[in-house]
Amino acid sequence: MNILYGAYTLLNSSLFFSCLPPFWVYTRLSGRHRENLKERLGYIPSNLLHTVSVSPRVWIHAASLGEIKVADSIVKALRRILPAFSVIVSTVTEHGRELAIETFGDEIPVVYAPVDFIGSVRKALSSVHPDVLVFMETEIWPAWITEAHRMGIKTALINGRISIRSIRGYLKFRSFFRKVLSNVDAFSMISEEDSTRIRSMGADPGKIEINGNAKYDLLPSLADPAMAAQMQKILNLEPTSPVFIAGSTRGGEESMVLDSYEMIVKKYPETVLIIAPRHIERTAEVRSLLERRGFRYQLWSEIDGNAVKRLEPVVIINTFGELFKLYSIGTVVFCGASLVPLGGQNPLEAAVWGKVVFYGPSMEDFLDAKAMLEEVGAGISVSSPEMLAEKAIWFLRHPETLKSYGDRAREVIIRSQNAADKHAQVIVDLI
Repeated sequence: MNILYGAYTLLNSSLFFSCLPPFWVYTRLSGRHRENLKERLGYIPSNLLHTVSVSPRVWIHAASLGEIKVADSIVKALRRILPAFSVIVSTVTEHGRELAIETFGDEIPVVYAPVDFIGSVRKALSSVHPDVLVFMETEIWPAWITEAHRMGIKTALINGRISIRSIRGYLKFRSFFRKVLSNVDAFSMISEEDSTRIRSMGADPGKIEINGNAKYDLLPSLADPAMAAQMQKILNLEPTSPVFIAGSTRGGEESMVLDSYEMIVKKYPETVLIIAPRHIERTAEVRSLLERRGFRYQLWSEIDGNAVKRLEPVVIINTFGELFKLYSIGTVVFCGASLVPLGGQNPLEAAVWGKVVFYGPSMEDFLDAKAMLEEVGAGISVSSPEMLAEKAIWFLRHPETLKSYGDRAREVIIRSQNAADKHAQVIVDLI
């Protein structure tokens, strides 16, 4: 056993056995996590195991909401290639599980991932015994990967990406990750930059392919043209009403967005601002900011478009799953986590609706999407609230150019399809 992996296992085991008793007590007292504790310990319900009896069996682990959407693209692509196979999907959070069940329905079982402890991982893998274990995007679980390799199970990192921010941490433990990654059979990465970073962590260059971003494959089919009218009705908007959407904002950005909005409404006073914090638990913080600065607002959850109409100029999105649909009515769209150094958010979720997208200088996690949009003039980088307002006002004064560039954005996304098929083929080649 590698010394570093042995140390990781020892530390992991110590944490596992010290945390399990108080966590067990917590589940009994609070009632939370009682049903999923067994799954996290590696015990897969027998009724779910029956649904993965057809070979080959593929286990896809997708932790985040975005990764679940990518997993959906991969499964659809696998169905186009393989005549018959079984899939099981694992996730980490309650929200992730809810989205996965909503996405995959009754066809594909969804379970909580076992904690990255040898006993839990071995139990789960021996129950399912997949032919291929797939980790989405940034999911590198040392024990899971190592034990799968020892059990003869092929592993792959699919739609792989390594951000500029995370690579610094990985490289501090390069010897450890080099050993872990030596157990991975295939790396199907998004971009050349991601390929370079995974190589720098110790991945075998001969196992690496660059196949694009499958996250973008589903977007055109999800952008229903009828959605805009529905959102306008709910928000009591005319088709020509200017709407400034600040999506997936982080702490510190809402204040800058309000600075920009104040400048925009001086020129276009009818503009409605929609703020969608990346984490809805920050709603109270955003409300407090708006109140301090004297902005009238309503919560999305309180508006139904009928009995309760939108009457205020600012709306805070405080529920999950609404932002993508709301992008359909945006006139000025800003993607958050970019005016603060947090790597940005996916600008293509707005661009697929035919929108020009504004973002700050920190877009390290979405350089491929940024490059796609900037190539056709539909991605606008800004460095300050003043610059955002200035450029937004220019486009509001030139609606034909705004529409033309927005159309280019949608077209370039459509042209970049089929990454999911390439990633799926990597999985098939391991079977």
